[in-house]
Amino acid sequence: MKYDVIIVGAGPGGIFSAYELMQSDKNLKVGVFELGAPLAERKCPIDGVKIKSCVRCKTCSIMSGFGGAGAFSDGKYNITNDFGGTLYEHIGKKRAIELMEYVDKINCENGGSVTKLYSTANSEFKTKCLRNDLHLMDAQVRHLGTDINYIVLENIYNKMKDNIDFHFHTAVTSIKKVESGYEVSTDKDETFEAEYCIVSAGRVGSKWMESVCSELNLATKSNRVDLGVRVELQADIFKHITDELYESKIVYRTKQYQDLVRTFCMNPKGAVVNENTNGIVTVNGHSYEDPAMQTNNTNFALLVAKHFTEPFKDSNGYGESIARLSNMLGGGVIVQRFGDLVRGRRTNEKRIQESFLTPTLEATPGDLSLVIPKRILDDIVEMIYALDKIAPGTANDDTLLYGVEVKFYNMEVELDENLESTSKGLFVIGDGSGVTHSLSHASASGVHVARRILETI
Repeated sequence: MKYDVIIVGAGPGGIFSAYELMQSDKNLKVGVFELGAPLAERKCPIDGVKIKSCVRCKTCSIMSGFGGAGAFSDGKYNITNDFGGTLYEHIGKKRAIELMEYVDKINCENGGSVTKLYSTANSEFKTKCLRNDLHLMDAQVRHLGTDINYIVLENIYNKMKDNIDFHFHTAVTSIKKVESGYEVSTDKDETFEAEYCIVSAGRVGSKWMESVCSELNLATKSNRVDLGVRVELQADIFKHITDELYESKIVYRTKQYQDLVRTFCMNPKGAVVNENTNGIVTVNGHSYEDPAMQTNNTNFALLVAKHFTEPFKDSNGYGESIARLSNMLGGGVIVQRFGDLVRGRRTNEKRIQESFLTPTLEATPGDLSLVIPKRILDDIVEMIYALDKIAPGTANDDTLLYGVEVKFYNMEVELDENLESTSKGLFVIGDGSGVTHSLSHASASGVHVARRILETI
């Protein structure tokens, strides 16, 4: 079967590419191939009663399916070039911001207008951070919440389903360059051709993307891996920050090692959750706009980025090995009280039960010092004490640390200003490109490529 454009992956990048193509030319034949399920069928078996922890499904419904890993995230779209990727290095800062604002407009038109757009600009809190050697990144933040984010995706899909061919539960096994463009083969022994191919594999497709780059001889360079923990504490501790800014990206340079530690994915009154990446159980966080679904806790990640030099290139393999160690010791995610960590003792069930903080995720009490490298753990402890200066109570004994949180990044693919690879007609977008690391940047990259293809056609 022949298409004008084939899109591999129905995450934010793939969705916004397809949406833009459809909006501009409904006669275009576009096929989207997705490993996971349609949005309505994406169900994690963990119910907290019969099934309390990850059962390692063949395809993780949290990570794959329509909406990608962002479908059940807390739906934060950060409009900024300061973090979330390096899209601006390819297309320019002004263009990148314009595309992110356009994505925000589409989200609002599809149910997101009921949510608030926050801003860190001219914030008194930014001054307070600077006085304590902490650095607040500038951004506008549209917080959809996991619930509204789902509605937005549902509305977008309903507009697309009659105009775009979606192939769900379909793994793309290979992409080959042919005379007419590209031939895509699937695990269902089917082949499809198109003049243009857009690859939007996401972080979950990092290993698969490496094989595609190898087969097509695409130039790549080593990327990084982010390692750390998810912190959970009582919501009142960060209330003065989250009420004003909601999402605060704070960066700190440690005194001991001069490493950069940053907060990531803050979820006021949210819940800590499992996620499955390539069979490895790691931790993440969600939050909701609906007050009925909110908790008494706030959670956020503390991450340290590790870059590697020659001869080592497998940054994802390094992160996976640490996550596997956590899975081996705890059967999944390990949780430890901050007070126990700094005292060098293992957290047990009794100490969790006696705490003033109720965990939102059922994880195995344990000792993170047996899992996370000392340097990274020292960075995290120092960061917690630094945050305690602007949010007193962060370093309380009962503050919970869940490990490990790992953010995998693809080998960065060599792309031009159109996000086109060295194999002409093949575009690589979203987090699978190694260029974007956020919902807003990934979505913007999808729009950018769609417009480039429309110009060419």
